[in-house]
Amino acid sequence: MASAPAPFTVLIPSRMASSRLPNKPLVDIAGLPMVVRVAKRALESAAQRVVVAADDKRIIDACKKHGVQAVMTSPSHPSGSDRLAEACSLLKLAGDDIVVNVQGDEPLIAPALIDAVAALLSERPEASMGTVAHPMADLESLLSPNVVKVVLDAQGMASYFSRAPIPWGRDFVNMAWWKNPGTTGTPGFAPLHHMGIYSYRAQFLHTFPTLSQAPTEQIEMLEQLRAIWHGYRIAVHVTRQIPGSGVDTPEDLVRVRQLLGAVM
Repeated sequence: MASAPAPFTVLIPSRMASSRLPNKPLVDIAGLPMVVRVAKRALESAAQRVVVAADDKRIIDACKKHGVQAVMTSPSHPSGSDRLAEACSLLKLAGDDIVVNVQGDEPLIAPALIDAVAALLSERPEASMGTVAHPMADLESLLSPNVVKVVLDAQGMASYFSRAPIPWGRDFVNMAWWKNPGTTGTPGFAPLHHMGIYSYRAQFLHTFPTLSQAPTEQIEMLEQLRAIWHGYRIAVHVTRQIPGSGVDTPEDLVRVRQLLGAVM
């Protein structure tokens, strides 16, 4: 179990543009705009404050209406990391301050996971970033390029992230080898599904956008590989809890509306 984190801020980057779900941050989920629903969930964590970093006044207005702090950032940022760096400057965060990036389309995010990823940087001063993974559920997930995998070293640091099935079982092709104890001689070892929640020190958020893109990042389309390419370390919290999935499509929206509507 992770220890209590040092004081930290949750930042929720929020862009209005979405090709698959128009006006995505403002879609209604159980009576609240999605970005507000995410912020309310994050406020259940141990965060000192939760701030939405928006690119559109309509998002700012929706947050203000529901008592959620928000800051306006440039609409021209090429990545969420750039948006977070600007938000750190606007909020005057110190270099050692811990920031947790919660995606604006994760209304089912578990507050305990937010606390755990924040605590990583208190526990692991050698890490510049923290993130979360959980053991893979099935062979379909391992083989899917839409499921990002991560392999750790002996210290619990990320060695590599990939859309490919890693580690690849040379002698166990098309088998969920980790589901069969003793098959590989590594009982308890399983491929890990990476979840897109991160913690950073504020200074690293200013450094990261200045780093050149890594070839691995460009091939895999995974921004976190840039940090590893340049020698920065990413600590990983492994949880047995399978986090709620995000809202990327109209079908996801229907599912989450049903889930939250049933418990409201």
